[in-house]
Amino acid sequence: MRVQVLFVQGAGANVHDGWDRKLVESLERGLGPDYRVRYPRMPKEEDPRYATWKPALLRELESLDDGAILVGHSVGGTVLLHVLAEQRPSFRPRALILIAAPFIGNGGWPSDDIQSRTDFAERLPPALSVFLYHGADDETVPAAHVHLYAHVIPHAAVRVLARRDHQLNNDLSEVAQDLRSLSAV
Repeated sequence: MRVQVLFVQGAGANVHDGWDRKLVESLERGLGPDYRVRYPRMPKEEDPRYATWKPALLRELESLDDGAILVGHSVGGTVLLHVLAEQRPSFRPRALILIAAPFIGNGGWPSDDIQSRTDFAERLPPALSVFLYHGADDETVPAAHVHLYAHVIPHAAVRVLARRDHQLNNDLSEVAQDLRSLSAV
């Protein structure tokens, strides 16, 4: 049985097809045939709203089995994390991967759409492995955001990748390696 992976795209015009598809393809190559990556198109990607993305994500989460892996890039990661903190899924996810996710709140970005929170560690499903990835050369979301998340999710593994941009230079080999090592345990 193949491991399910849900990849939640970032926000912006043509991000699904023009940008984040490259991340998904890199992840698929790195994971190999034992994994099945689902990559749904989020509604109104050019103007993301939490109230619009949340129900779309909840529908996707309903179709996942125990052991599924959740991956979110940029705003998609932020929305995914907040959805998980608000409503525990009906299945037991194996891991949560956030890639270049903006932190909403003190020290991060303001939002009139997403409520600031710092209780992620208490609100996430128990025994959930959390990985935070960020490119050191990210000019879209400063790398300081990953450290803000690390502070509020202290059990998370933090990976700041040198000479990598917001898209991690379209190379998710480190993500794939970490995920494969989880399956070996």
